[in-house]
Amino acid sequence: MQGNGSMTLIAQISDLHVQIPGKLAYGVVDTNSLVAEAIARLSRLNPQPDIVVASGDLIQDGTLAEYELLKVMLAPLQCPIYLMPGNHDHRDHLRQVFDTHTYLPDESDHLSYVVEGYPMRLVMLDTIIPGKGGGCADTERLIWLEQQLLAAPQTPTMLFMHHPPFATGIPWMDRKRFQGHGALAALIRQHPQVKRISCGHLHRTIYCPWAGTVASSQPSLVHQSALDFTPDSSSQFVMEPPAYQLHVWTDETLVSHTLYVGQFDGPYRFVDGKKVVAARL
Repeated sequence: MQGNGSMTLIAQISDLHVQIPGKLAYGVVDTNSLVAEAIARLSRLNPQPDIVVASGDLIQDGTLAEYELLKVMLAPLQCPIYLMPGNHDHRDHLRQVFDTHTYLPDESDHLSYVVEGYPMRLVMLDTIIPGKGGGCADTERLIWLEQQLLAAPQTPTMLFMHHPPFATGIPWMDRKRFQGHGALAALIRQHPQVKRISCGHLHRTIYCPWAGTVASSQPSLVHQSALDFTPDSSSQFVMEPPAYQLHVWTDETLVSHTLYVGQFDGPYRFVDGKKVVAARL
């Protein structure tokens, strides 16, 4: 079994929105520089993650040029990386540029696959609807997912999707509900080996109990969604710090840590209750 001793470390990055050089996302966000800094910091973690999962919206406009740039930007990572599409992605262009990523299925209409060989099994479910912003789990994908879960009912499993299937309580986020969420929930309830459903898309860290397990969404490596509960709220973002999560599987327990990307004072340590200044990481 692979892993850092008794632990398995899974880094999840999401919503990178890499684009052609010199372009700002929505005229505001220099996504490329933010992603480059995040990848540099992730590549210096000690210990290194066993796996990196990139859970969709890898690029902004779905072009081959953006994927070629993404490939260069991800090169510093020292551990295996598994890519998933989001609503900004183009499946065929992703497959074409990352042709050495043999886990990506060649013939399927959806880029769903399973990662084996770790203490925790990783199931990647492609939830995109080409040309649409929302996500779905249609009959074909539900059948595929059921087959994968039935194949290893005793193995702890983490399900990754780009689109969260749960309502957030934020009105503008919930106007486009995940299609097939009821059928997906019914399926997940039958498989208690699913310890977490971890998603992207929302550009915020959100957790909730869902279908007998815990479902969550990731922060973005670039900009974050604004937290606005007013009924007439509209889609909006803020430049809160870029972040990603590190999932730690050990002793049959999955915990997740949020790591912010940027320069911050510290770390400081305490000796006998007194703060001692330490060198910057």
